[in-house]
Amino acid sequence: MDLNVAAAACAMAGLGVGLTAALAFRWSEREQARSRAGATPHESPLPPGVDTVLSVLRSCAIVLGDGDEVVKASSSAYAMGLVRGGRVVVDEMLQLARSTRRDGEIRQVDLDLPKPGLTRVGGDPFAVSVRVAPLGSRLVLVLVDDLTEARRIEAVRRDFVANVSHELKTPVGALSLLSEAVLDASDDPEAVRRFAGRMQIESTRLTSLVQEIIDLSRVQDDRQLPDPEPVSVDELVAEAMDRSRHQAAAKQITMAAGGTTGLYLDGNRGQLAAALGNLVENAVNYSTPRTRVAIAARTVAGVDDKGYADGSVLVEISVSDQGIGISEKDRERVFERFYRVDPARSRATGGTGLGLSIVKHVAASHGGTVSVWSVEGQGSTFTLRLPVGDPPAGAPQALEAHQAHQAHQAPQAHPAPQAPDTRPAPEPSRPPGSLPVQEPTAASLPAPEVLP
Repeated sequence: MDLNVAAAACAMAGLGVGLTAALAFRWSEREQARSRAGATPHESPLPPGVDTVLSVLRSCAIVLGDGDEVVKASSSAYAMGLVRGGRVVVDEMLQLARSTRRDGEIRQVDLDLPKPGLTRVGGDPFAVSVRVAPLGSRLVLVLVDDLTEARRIEAVRRDFVANVSHELKTPVGALSLLSEAVLDASDDPEAVRRFAGRMQIESTRLTSLVQEIIDLSRVQDDRQLPDPEPVSVDELVAEAMDRSRHQAAAKQITMAAGGTTGLYLDGNRGQLAAALGNLVENAVNYSTPRTRVAIAARTVAGVDDKGYADGSVLVEISVSDQGIGISEKDRERVFERFYRVDPARSRATGGTGLGLSIVKHVAASHGGTVSVWSVEGQGSTFTLRLPVGDPPAGAPQALEAHQAHQAHQAPQAHPAPQAPDTRPAPEPSRPPGSLPVQEPTAASLPAPEVLP
């Protein structure tokens, strides 16, 4: 009996131990699961605070582990194509990281990255500055700055300085030579008079160049127009025509203005007058004798990038000539600073190569655009498109015209139709709204003002 009791007691003790072990195992599993659920999915191997520092850096940041694997990378590193599949794809960066991991030295180098997948739109390589530093005992920090825009701005600055120096050198050198000639011919009144006339021409050219450089600098700095005011398009056109009156008369060129009257723009009057004046002056300078230059204004519906009406109204001012025209390769560059289609003609007319660049910047600062249509031997049309402005108080004619334009600007869900126009249909290759190259007619130029 005692033996049976002892056996039963042993069995009960074994069962208790088994149950205790099972409960302990279940409790351990539950605690581990709870610990896993409360922990972050991936504990950061970075030292404390490094994540915060990297998040506020302007540079593209990449942290590499001891096996060159990417431990952390900013979104810009992926956007620039530096990291793919958890690896850095630029061999030069990997070599720098390995060298820094080996000796602990901080390194910096500039790289050009023209490799496939590391190029901008259009295939142009971009330049970067790479800085590599150790981060603890195993990690390496790689910081990358895109230098492409800075390099472009520096190249533009160098070109501008070189062009200005070259343009200033010509009239200054001419004035120096002419002054010497005047001194040598001091006893010849006729020669002195002739040289003085040439000096006046060169000084005028120098003054025009300096003034246009000042105008261009001022326009580029005015990213936001201070206190725009209503500007009459009719007055701008009249002023531009008056500015070129004498040059046109000398070449027997007739200038005619027409289109819609009573339109207004909101902006800087001086800048707008300079832009339109440059377009008209160029049209006269590059026209053959006994031809016509036409300036026309009208309103058109604004469209978005896809060609759909956006509900806005634009004032379109076109300046057409029957001049020498512009070749296709030159049309792409005519708005660059100091670029001349015909350098010899520009020198003869006193052109500086800055006029169209000023027009482009004025249009941009006023929220508009400028475009060119041209065929060699037929002529050119430059078109300014600017947001329509509100007429000033007490201008009934302008107000009436403005209300008429507002009446037909209802939003549309399809591409905007061309605004009604009483002028003859333009040639297929000429932009809508510009005047035909042929001599303007009474229908194409309502109520023209003709200057001899």
